[in-house]
Amino acid sequence: MASSFKLLSSLTTILLILFASLCLVSTAPSRMGTNSPPFKKIYAFGDSYTDTGNTESSTGPNGFTYVSNLPYGSTFFHHPTNRYSDGRLVIDFVAQALSLPFLPPYRDKKANKSSGVNFAVAGSTAIPHEFFVRNNLALDITPQSIQTQLDWFEKFLEEKHGCRGAAVKPRCTFDDALFWVGEIGANDYAYTIGSSVPGSTIQELGIKSITSFLQALLRKGVKYLVVQGLPPTGCLTLALALAADDDRDAIGCVRSVNNQSYSHNTILQAKLHDLRVQFPHAVIVYADYWNAYHTILKNRDRYGLKEPFKACCGSGGYPYNFDVLATCGSSSASACPNPSQYINWDGVHLTDAMDKVLSSLFLQGGFCHPSFDYLLSRKHHQV
Repeated sequence: MASSFKLLSSLTTILLILFASLCLVSTAPSRMGTNSPPFKKIYAFGDSYTDTGNTESSTGPNGFTYVSNLPYGSTFFHHPTNRYSDGRLVIDFVAQALSLPFLPPYRDKKANKSSGVNFAVAGSTAIPHEFFVRNNLALDITPQSIQTQLDWFEKFLEEKHGCRGAAVKPRCTFDDALFWVGEIGANDYAYTIGSSVPGSTIQELGIKSITSFLQALLRKGVKYLVVQGLPPTGCLTLALALAADDDRDAIGCVRSVNNQSYSHNTILQAKLHDLRVQFPHAVIVYADYWNAYHTILKNRDRYGLKEPFKACCGSGGYPYNFDVLATCGSSSASACPNPSQYINWDGVHLTDAMDKVLSSLFLQGGFCHPSFDYLLSRKHHQV
């Protein structure tokens, strides 16, 4: 009787351990920690927030022409990488989370691109460059738009895989590829500051261009697509330095600029909803940059980010350490000793620390809709 009880007790213990293990697996918050990466490739698009080296000092956007100089890249890479940050970008953290190497820039002809390519260009716009030339908007010195990036992508597919037009060959399908579209469109609004071109025109043309770009990807058979919205651009140091002091919202950002970004994102989300109906085979995720950034600002102490608006690297001193004529990397500029406590790196772009927090909120913090874990689950169960 005693031995039977001991046997039954042991079996019960084993079953409880197995059950607990299964529960832990089934309730895991993310599938990213598995041994086998869920994706074999990432293709990225966007502007300077996503560009990992398609521009350099001589080809960078207006006002930020020192990206090939230290202290850019000093925190993580310990040398300039032509990223507009002291370290990594959101797309770098995404690649790391998916156990993939950092994405090489498309323009690096010698790079190993077997795990994906980054087509993002600093200074890039949603609206084609010709629009800005036609309207004498001289702030736009970057000829590449999101359409250019699509052209580069198609050229890459044709040269590397023999893919042209619709994806019909096995090597031209994207079952194991994640497409990440970083924020795009903020430059369009910035380049029209002080002009007679209304913001409503930029919004209409920008959203139309972004939607056409996404449709082109989805028609090629893209299955897993993440689209970032705009951040609250009124919280960037540049916006704060230029705007009137009475144009502020509840958290100290430029109200008019933030309202513009918020409105843009609202329309973009409606377009993404339409695309989900039009392309039901695809998982289309909206990465809510605006609310993720906003949440970090309101709770920055929780994330160890003490300085919300002042640029870590720049010149000009109090209150913003920003001078558009002497930006980060120039001989007149210097960097703070503690960039991990700053949100803003150079007046427009973000620190490695901020990008790390943002990426965690996108991937695991509930600021993707549907969630990034849902996308991974769909990938895991794809037939």
